[in-house]
Formats: sequence, structure tokens, C-alpha cells
Amino acid sequence: MTKIFIPIITLCIFFTSCSVSNYNPSKKFSSDQLKQDYTLLRNVLEKKHPALYWYTPKDSMNFYFDSLYSSIKDSMTELQFGWNVLAPLTNKIHCGHTSFGMSKGWNNFYKNVRIPSFPLYMKIWKDTMVVTVNLNKKDSIIKRGTLITSVNGIKTVPLLQQMFQYLPMDGYADNVNYVRLSSNFPFFHRNIFGIYKNYRVGYIDSSGIEKTTLIPMFVPEVDTTKKGKKKIVLPKKDRHQLKREKILSYRSLNVDTMANTATMVLNTFTKDEGKHLRKFFRQSFKKIRKEKIKNVILDIRGNGGGDIGMYILLAKYLRKDPFRVADTSYAIAKSLKPYGKYFKQRLTNNLGLLFFTKKHTDGNYHFGYWERHYFQPKTKNHFDGDLYVLTNGPTFSASTLLCNALKGQDNIKLVGEETGGGWYGNSGIFIPDVILPNTKLHVRVPLFKLVQFNHVPKNGRGVTPDIFIPPTVEASVKGIDRKMLMVKEMIRKKQTAITE
Repeated sequence: MTKIFIPIITLCIFFTSCSVSNYNPSKKFSSDQLKQDYTLLRNVLEKKHPALYWYTPKDSMNFYFDSLYSSIKDSMTELQFGWNVLAPLTNKIHCGHTSFGMSKGWNNFYKNVRIPSFPLYMKIWKDTMVVTVNLNKKDSIIKRGTLITSVNGIKTVPLLQQMFQYLPMDGYADNVNYVRLSSNFPFFHRNIFGIYKNYRVGYIDSSGIEKTTLIPMFVPEVDTTKKGKKKIVLPKKDRHQLKREKILSYRSLNVDTMANTATMVLNTFTKDEGKHLRKFFRQSFKKIRKEKIKNVILDIRGNGGGDIGMYILLAKYLRKDPFRVADTSYAIAKSLKPYGKYFKQRLTNNLGLLFFTKKHTDGNYHFGYWERHYFQPKTKNHFDGDLYVLTNGPTFSASTLLCNALKGQDNIKLVGEETGGGWYGNSGIFIPDVILPNTKLHVRVPLFKLVQFNHVPKNGRGVTPDIFIPPTVEASVKGIDRKMLMVKEMIRKKQTAITE
């Protein structure tokens, strides 16, 4: 197993088709430059982050700050600084909205670049890693459905625990990170451990015996077709169809009158990209009422959050009683000074802090509207039938607020897995990026701490489902949506029992 210390720019030249750019991903920043960026970030976090010590005590956080600063002994590339220093730092805060991102130059440079990597995509949960795709198509040993037990001598559980130290999460709600690793294990393994020419992989063979094998890294083929390729202009009809498909990927409604069930898939609460959520909710619940639908499946497994107002609007159609957003919602500073010039959208965020907050006796600046205002359920097109809300790790931020607002109502069941967003609360509302002046790396810094309305005790977990449906190897291999099928079967049995 040979680890390859080839600069990524070299890998790009040899294995991919690169566009001409002045950006050099192999550029190294001096330790002084890196320490300047790091010190600035520490100051910003200590002065502006409202939940810096929510799950990590101040003395422990200071230890992590100091030890990671001491680790900056030599020059590093942007990638090395991001993953070796900023990723473990932001992880220690236990705030899912506090994370680092690569620079604009990096993202533009690698927009269409494919880099060699670990070849296996896997569905991952708890102590299980099952292969869903092997990029090395000619591999006759490791196939779809193979259980992987180790990578480079590290067993599954220690491997995942080690990788989790580089990923952000709310409190200890780590279910979101199983899904992150499942979506792109090669990406995370490459950035955390580096690239190896070969990987020693442990697996379970068809007879149930654990074995090991050596598999090569995946090397993407050079795409020579892009050079000089003219941009294709689609006909207007096709453009409209693509736009519609994009919108449907954000939100959709399917009504099955025979099963007396409507399935609403909602993957965001953001209002941009032409999603028209307000209109979508209005038309959807009007249709549900007119069709006399008694069962609704609300799928928010892919909903990472967005606009608080949109979650409130949806909750109005579903919740029976008045509700508030938060028991507590506050910032620890009235403005971004003296670090304003390092924040994106500093004017908008400064104005928000100025006009929407008021200093209380606790010394914090409270967003009183979310703490005081009760939102009333809608009377027109309100849904009073049986609601099944599908959740899992990526159910985050505003979608977790929705889960809290709905959980416990007699006609509502949360089904699936624990949410990735914190049940007790989270940090957010305004979440601007800090751009570090030397490396240009981005770090998201939430400005408000929010404790949920009628909150549960602070245990660091996400919202737990009423009906737990975990992943299975069979469903992962066959691509079966087990949670959706089981909910539809629950509805069918209940419908059958009513008619008998």
C-alpha cells in the first residue's frame, strides 16, 4: 500500500482534462500566513459564534484551539490547511452550521476535474459498509453488495469514528455523517487519508469468510471530447422540461386516489431557484382536500433546511395548536465589527443584527420575534388526516424545527431515522461565510443560537422517530426504498382494517 504524495495539480494534468487557469492548487502558504488566517478565525469564533461552548467547555475548546495552532509548523497547501486544521477544529464545536469550504479559485479550477481516488462507493451505517458501486469495473472480487470490514488495516467502526473527527454535526447527532460518507466515501477518504496506489481492503466473501485483497486506486480516463466542444443550445421546449425536472427535484406531490394517499417530497425550505414553495403548499393542500385524501406521506429525508418562514408555513397546514419557533433565540454581538470586512454579505447581516435584535439583561441580543410570536394553524385547507413524516440524517436545520413542531401530535408519526439537526436547538438564522484573507478558504459562522419551542433536554441528539426503520444490506444492494414501502404498507393495512 503506497501512499501517493503527488501534488493534485500533477494528478489533474495526467488524469483529467483541465481548463487553463492562473489558479495553482499546489501553491503552499507559509506557516506565518496560515497562522494569521487561523488566529483571525479563532477571534471571529470567540467573539461572534453564539454556541462555541454549547457542547465543548471553554477550557477544552481552548485546548483544541491551541493544539491545532501548534500543529501549523510548516507551509501547507489550501487543501492541507483545510482538511488537516480547519476540519478538525470546526468538528470540535459540534455545530452543524459551522464548517469550512474551499476557496472560489479551488472550486472553479476543479469544477470539471476528476481526481484518482479510493474506488468503492458504499452505503454506510453504524458498523456496516456495503458496496454500492465499484469504479474499477473489471474487479471480479469486490462487487455490489460486498460487505467491507476494513480499509488499509482499519476496521469499520474505528475507521468511521476517525473520519467523523473531520465532519461537522449538531451536538452528537452523527446520523448525518453516515449519509455524507454514503454519498461520496471516495471524496472524504481521499481528503482525510490521502491517495494510495493500492488499498488493502477487508471483505466478507460469498461463503461468509472474512478475507483481504489489494485493490488499485481508481484512475479516471482523460476526457478528450471536451476540448473545443461547442456549447449545445437546447430547444425552448427541452429547456422548459429541464427546468421543470429541476423544480420537481426540490419539491413534488403525487396523489394516489386508489390508495387514498398523497406523497409530498420536500428537499428544501429555500425560496430561490424558482421553487415557489408558498404556491406549492397552497395548491398541494387544496388538491389534498378536494381529493379527500386521508393519508399524507411527507418525505423530508433530503431536506437540509432553508428559510424559517417556509417551515412555519408548512407547519400551519399540519399542526393543530399555535406554536412558536423558539424559546430562546439570540446573538452575542450587535454587529460584525471589527471583522466585518472578512464576512460575505456583511451589510445584510449587520442590518439584520441591528434592526431585528434587542439587548436583554443576560447581555445577549435576542431575536424577540421568534421567541414571542405564536403562529396560528390555517383553517383553509388544513390537513387533519394521518401524516407520516420520513426522516433521516440529512433532515437538518429548518426541517428539524418542523419535526419538533409536529412530533407528538396524535395524527402524526415520524418514521425512519434520527435527524441530523439538533432536537434541543441549533445555531443559525444568519449564517454568513468568513473568507480567510490569505488562503481564501471559507468558514460558515452562524450568528444566532436557537433553542427550540417546548424544547427537550440538551442531550446532543437529533429528533428521534416514532417508528424506527434502519437501513438493511438487502435494501441497499437492491436500491429499495424500504422506509417508503413500509409506510405505504402501514397505510394499506390500516385502510383494509377500516373497510373490513
